[in-house]
Amino acid sequence: MNGVVKMKEKVVCAVLGSGRLGIVHAKNLIHNIPDAEVKYIVTSRLETAEMAANKLGIDHATDKIEEVLEDEEIDAIVIGTPTHTHAELILKAAQHNKHVFVDKPITRTSSEADKVIDIVRTNNIICQVGFMRRFDPAYANAKKRIERGDIGRPIHYRGISRDPGSPPESFIKTSGGIFIDLCIHDYDMARYLMGSEVKSIQTFGKVLVHPFMNNYGDVDQSLSYINFENGSTADIEGSRNSSYGYDTRGEVIGTEGMIQIGSMQSNDNLISVNGKTYYDNIPDFPTFFEEAFVNELIHFINCVKAENKPLINEVDGKIALQIAEAAQRSFEEKKEISIQY
Repeated sequence: MNGVVKMKEKVVCAVLGSGRLGIVHAKNLIHNIPDAEVKYIVTSRLETAEMAANKLGIDHATDKIEEVLEDEEIDAIVIGTPTHTHAELILKAAQHNKHVFVDKPITRTSSEADKVIDIVRTNNIICQVGFMRRFDPAYANAKKRIERGDIGRPIHYRGISRDPGSPPESFIKTSGGIFIDLCIHDYDMARYLMGSEVKSIQTFGKVLVHPFMNNYGDVDQSLSYINFENGSTADIEGSRNSSYGYDTRGEVIGTEGMIQIGSMQSNDNLISVNGKTYYDNIPDFPTFFEEAFVNELIHFINCVKAENKPLINEVDGKIALQIAEAAQRSFEEKKEISIQY
């Protein structure tokens, strides 16, 4: 081949999990990413895996992860399973030299993340964490403009993440709480856009609509205030109470201007009838981040093919989790928490 390494035509994947995100990832790999192939769908129950495989047109369904890991054709696994399974699955994948895409959070705890980081490095695999906002066109454009100096030096980030209602109680009791499950996206985005690590965080929260959350020490309305190591600041709202639709927006204030990021508007159409003008809101996060979910997997597949480091890796995943853990601790202890990396 005259010294030229031929890049593999397709990255052969297994998708782990058939929940909402597992199906989103599988569909994107199959229909939107020509350089990827899905060989397996894997779930804890064989009949569930078979139903998903039949629906998606995937040839193999299994409830045995070992079957996948021992298959030499498999290049990468895409993990869309519950958080408590992430660490073990990443460890097994790394031991079998399979690259990993894993939805956030990377693990349940930052100590588990340390073990993952060690084995990912030891086995020299690619590990990308699913913080899809980095791949959303609006957030990506904001990052580009900030780096270009369009608004001067960034001094404050404001993030809004409002879900249209609470997940079911069965999810809330194992989710880790609003700071780890929801606000972690803005914690990652804040450090990414501001270009600095979080120095300290103080959080507040209350149950306003969903009383069952009191049983799990969780809240449906929260606020985080962040100080960065470079002196900049951020405030982040997390809410389960958006009765009007899915609402994710951001702002970055700079010394010479400001960037507003995102919109609730589902398309560019404005409807005017009976003396009123309105637009349709975006109903949920899979719709809002539809393009971002595709882009993050395109990035992952390209990184696997080219053996490049992803934009957001296992270390970034751990840092975001550390911030979220400090946020939870601040809420419980009612004080500002400094973060040690």
